[in-house]
Amino acid sequence: MCLGVPGKVIDVRGNIATVDFWGVKREVRLDVVDEPVAPGDYILNHVGFAIRRIPESEIGETLALYEQLLAASAEDDLMASDVRAEIDATRKQDDVA
Repeated sequence: MCLGVPGKVIDVRGNIATVDFWGVKREVRLDVVDEPVAPGDYILNHVGFAIRRIPESEIGETLALYEQLLAASAEDDLMASDVRAEIDATRKQDDVA
């Protein structure tokens, strides 16, 4: 399964954005995103690429869904487990760097 993760754009430098994913800041490529993004926008990230700017009208609902996923028990919900593992792996990479 392919999973996109929403994040808030903090900074944009050319085709690279710094994006905050629940307190984890990562650089994301903007080469394939469907429209221009600016600081304050939310994007859907997949494997380091912004694939979609999330419309302002959908941000609340999208973040609420992911909060539910993150709160779900890993044993009960494989998607929750995948999202949590992705965020944890990113935090571990930051700890090593």
